Amino acid sequence: MSYNTILVAVDGSNEAKRALHRAIDLAKNDEAKLVISYVIDNRTTGTLEYYDRTFTERTEAHGKALLDESQTLALEAGVKEVVTDLGYGSPRAKIPKEIAEKHSVDLIVAGATGLNTVERFLMGSVSEGIVRRAKCDVIIVRNE
Repeated sequence: MSYNTILVAVDGSNEAKRALHRAIDLAKNDEAKLVISYVIDNRTTGTLEYYDRTFTERTEAHGKALLDESQTLALEAGVKEVVTDLGYGSPRAKIPKEIAEKHSVDLIVAGATGLNTVERFLMGSVSEGIVRRAKCDVIIVRNE
């Protein structure tokens, strides 16, 4: 099976880095467009912003830097078309619904666990949410 547009979710975790490398390999092999997404969970940042006015700004800067770094890595690895997408909301819903649909994605690649331990404890993992909501194929990448 060959894919045309692959979406990978990044958050800076080790498993997200492994997912990025897997998505890069798949995009190269299939000559697919690669969409790299970072979603700021503004349900939690809003509360933290009350205590630290610069929290959202710093989180956004971190996300943009992570996307830029990931895009450079993909382009240097030989992926021909790479776009980034910075979003706000619940990653478990935003990635499979809005971002995947906006870019006509036919494969989502994500790490098995990420950095958002609060959400995982309260509602299950982001990867689980992606698998449940996605209308396309999903690959979940685990650490060795």
